[in-house]
Amino acid sequence: MGATYDFDTVVDRRGTWCVQWDGVADRFGVDGLLPFTISDMDFATAPEVLAALRDRLEHGVFGYTTWQQDDFRSAIAHWYATRYDTTIDTGQLVYGPSVLNQLSQLLRMWTAEGDGVVVHTPTYDGFRKAITGLGRELRGVPVGDEEALERELSRPDAKVLVLCSPHNPTGRVWTADELARTAALAERYGVAVISDEIHADFVHEGGVGRVHVPWTRVAGAGRWALVSSGSKAFNFPALTGSYGLIGDPADRAEFVRRMETGEGLASPAVLSLTAHIAAYREGAAWLDAVRAYVAGNLGYVAERLGEAFPELGWEPPQAGYLAWIDLRPLGVDDAALQRVLVEREGVAIMGGAVYGAPGFVRLNVGCPREKVVRGVSALVRAVGAVR
Repeated sequence: MGATYDFDTVVDRRGTWCVQWDGVADRFGVDGLLPFTISDMDFATAPEVLAALRDRLEHGVFGYTTWQQDDFRSAIAHWYATRYDTTIDTGQLVYGPSVLNQLSQLLRMWTAEGDGVVVHTPTYDGFRKAITGLGRELRGVPVGDEEALERELSRPDAKVLVLCSPHNPTGRVWTADELARTAALAERYGVAVISDEIHADFVHEGGVGRVHVPWTRVAGAGRWALVSSGSKAFNFPALTGSYGLIGDPADRAEFVRRMETGEGLASPAVLSLTAHIAAYREGAAWLDAVRAYVAGNLGYVAERLGEAFPELGWEPPQAGYLAWIDLRPLGVDDAALQRVLVEREGVAIMGGAVYGAPGFVRLNVGCPREKVVRGVSALVRAVGAVR
């Protein structure tokens, strides 16, 4: 009989310097709100990961470390082989402190100030900050609009497509055919692709096309990079750490050179390496269990919204633990809704305007069911109050 895991027991995260709980006032102006915000989960990471971390702590020596060793590389290769039926070239691997850090470094390499960077809309706010913060021009195309995508990629000053695969915040899982067409367009117009696949491990089962296809399987001869981390699925972003695959050897060497010299990041966090290796070697059963639990949470959200507002026709996302909810059919005013959520209901739920999509909300359900019930009930009451 396989291992069983407890996702119902509440872990108190207050007072742990937690952005979602302790930092809620930074975004919402009020302390003590029940948060459904930043995309981490309220679950402890996999027991297998915790055991590996304890063993490493017992060693007691935390000197300079290298990621360029077989334990780390082979664990990533094992994960892609067993989860995605994909063989990766471990010689293409690079390392960075976070996916967004890698994204920023690649944008510096492949673009100049004023160049166009294409993204799908709605857009994860971390992408928006990275692109505009570097002085690049963000060019948005609606998810699924391939004509708009080609139109933007064909512009002479479009240099990079930042692809979120699966997509945040919508939870869209791109099909193999969609990705192949995207790759062909990027190659035709000489646009580099950076595929952020940090949500890949949380693709839900069932439905046509709901299988994650790593960019390495569709990449053509053009410039490309796949950036990812085990931190999202296994819930250890505070350990830092991410990895990437860069197709061109010269680009890969330049990326490593910049990291190790210009950025001074030659030594990674050893606990991040430890956590990744344990997760990718031993964490599959826990990941399957937490994903199934989250799918149940999303099912509950669909049930409650269907009862309260059947005209929404809301369905769970294909990937992730973020419920992206279109409230526009209800004619709800965003500002009024946020006032009621914060002042009357005492909850923090991300408004869609953060991602360039007014009229939506993004509800994080990576948490015990008890919290989901409270959050959705608050949302239903707040919407009812402002309609």
